[in-house]
Amino acid sequence: MAKETGRKLIAQNKKARHDYHILDTYEAGLVLTGTEVKSLRQGRASLVDGFAQLDGGEAWLHNVHIPEYSQGTWTNHAARRKRKLLLHRAEIDKLLGKIQETGHTLVPLALYFKDGRAKVEVALAKGKKEYDKRQTLREKQDRRESDRAISAARRRQRA
Repeated sequence: MAKETGRKLIAQNKKARHDYHILDTYEAGLVLTGTEVKSLRQGRASLVDGFAQLDGGEAWLHNVHIPEYSQGTWTNHAARRKRKLLLHRAEIDKLLGKIQETGHTLVPLALYFKDGRAKVEVALAKGKKEYDKRQTLREKQDRRESDRAISAARRRQRA
């Protein structure tokens, strides 16, 4: 059997980039059971309500939905159990200092396999206000309109 290489995306939290200012990102390993890995290999997971928490010097991932493995028996896992994140001690200490500042939180951005191992991209984030969200949408829309205008001008130039 060939060894897996590269990055295979399983789940992504697109709403997190809309709801939060992303300050810093970290790649963390996950402590999983066998049926969780098999379910992830089928490409089934949801990060929608997920968040990470630091507790007792350890990082934990909460509310990430990995559905039960369909061929699993009594060994199956709970779909929304808390899972331990594997981070270096220095990273945990750094995050602990930043999270204690008001308004900062840890949000999962992506869940993927990297070289055969399950990884999660966790972001240190600060919540956006409603007007920040509107401003971001407006900038995105303006960028899209300007790109359309440029491409239309280029098409007219070629013709």
